[in-house]
Amino acid sequence: MNKPLILVVEDDKAISKLITTTLETQGYRYHTAGTGEGTIFEAVSKQPDIMILDLGLPDMDGVDIIKKVRAWSNMPIIVVSARSEDRDKIDALDAGADDYLTKPFSVEELLARLRVSLRRVRYDSEKLQRDASIFINGNLKIDYAAGCTWLDGEEIHLTPIEYKLLCLLAKNVGKVLTHNFILHEIWGNYASDIPALRVFMATMRKKLEKTPSQIKYIQTHIGVGYRMLRVSDDGNSCDMNS
Repeated sequence: MNKPLILVVEDDKAISKLITTTLETQGYRYHTAGTGEGTIFEAVSKQPDIMILDLGLPDMDGVDIIKKVRAWSNMPIIVVSARSEDRDKIDALDAGADDYLTKPFSVEELLARLRVSLRRVRYDSEKLQRDASIFINGNLKIDYAAGCTWLDGEEIHLTPIEYKLLCLLAKNVGKVLTHNFILHEIWGNYASDIPALRVFMATMRKKLEKTPSQIKYIQTHIGVGYRMLRVSDDGNSCDMNS
């Protein structure tokens, strides 16, 4: 089976060389692009499995590229950018990016983020072959059709809002969801305040993580949002910084 194809979008030749050399040593296939126009062409013609994207391109902002790609593709997009403000991260994630890595970065962390994204690609592929009404993550099980949730084989009782939040995170497992995205999806507009969202998240997490030793399913990204972690069958998180 061929290694995944990675599209590296970076106009700084030194950084592009660093990334592609790293990918090559790991046996990954890759293509490169240094402009927004070139990125769209490569994405359409080569159909890569994952995109590593710098936001500061000479002819097009990276956020606009994300929006264009998301119009026709669900490929994971990992942003690698010198922009470190929360607003920049939120804009990229809201546009459809899956992860955000700030420059300078270590190649080890980049490879780890790639592995997380590849697990999501494999999971999405396998999910299409399973019953779409059942979600299983470690010892957590959600039956969407019945509207029921189980943890360690015991049914847990969630409020309607808690259940909607859990389902939203589960349907985007491994992906960071911003506060604004969650508010929009759950309440239908951006009028609901973030403190209220935090209260609902806290009460739901208490039911999922009753003891300090309980598996952590939900990760907080301070100032940005939340992500449900993918948990392996042996109870270990498959994601970074869990």
